[in-house]
Amino acid sequence: MDFDLTKLLFTLLGLLIVLNWGILMSGIIRKIGARVAKRYGIPVYQGWIDLIKNYAIRSQITHGIMFYLGPVFRLSGGVGLFLFMPMIFGSEHWSNYSFQGDLILLMYFQFFGMLGMALGAGEGGHPNSAIGISRGLSQFTTIEVPMTLAVIAIAIQYHTLSIADIVAAQQGSILNWTVFTNPFATVAAMLSVLGAFGHSPFNLVKAPNEIPIGPPTEYHGTFLGVLRTNAAILHVIEAVLFMNLFFGGASNWFELFLKSFLIYFWSVFVGMVFPRFRIEQSVRWFLKIPTLLGIIAIILA
Repeated sequence: MDFDLTKLLFTLLGLLIVLNWGILMSGIIRKIGARVAKRYGIPVYQGWIDLIKNYAIRSQITHGIMFYLGPVFRLSGGVGLFLFMPMIFGSEHWSNYSFQGDLILLMYFQFFGMLGMALGAGEGGHPNSAIGISRGLSQFTTIEVPMTLAVIAIAIQYHTLSIADIVAAQQGSILNWTVFTNPFATVAAMLSVLGAFGHSPFNLVKAPNEIPIGPPTEYHGTFLGVLRTNAAILHVIEAVLFMNLFFGGASNWFELFLKSFLIYFWSVFVGMVFPRFRIEQSVRWFLKIPTLLGIIAIILA
């Protein structure tokens, strides 16, 4: 196969667009959260300042190779999702490297970063690392159950594992979107999104208000910058994935920005309303209502 330089350049440009949109979207969301709490909040451009500061700092602490490969694996998961994700429907330049069966690969990439961080935390030497690993893997595994059931349901419905084909099947009318043709799969997936994005009530893995530990403090300097970079990319790409599967995809960048923001804001809105669950509570919750809806979606499909 011939090397396509134009394809590579457009893919890198798309990655840059997604990164900057993710940073901006995170700043907007944090601003909205601050205003809800009657605070002024940070500037929306604070994300770029933090990223530059992190990449300008070098770490003088040594924990081991795997500890520092954790953020690399985490970033690989986010970038891998982007590389095989069709961004704009009908555009050859913005389809990235999607192919028949790419939906299965993207589901693997979602779990890849989490496993990398678990391996990295295990070599950190912190006494609470095992607690964080068990929390993260237990909760994320149960998040994957309804999400996988929803994906299987729409794969059966559209008779394909190609995201581009699934988006194509939803064209013509808003009533062709999966949210209308398969509402049970959509609700199951959107409930699992709440845990995938890591906002309250499903953010006890990091416990940001209770304990001064976890990735934001264990990792610092460039390694923290890599984690922040991945967070900006991953939030957008996961929103784009659900946009493609359930909300008709996007025919231009403006539509992509709007839909990805609304999908991401769904998890933020719920996080502002509901208090945090304990891990055992969140595990039971994901294995009840969302899983039941996913099973119903498969039966109906």
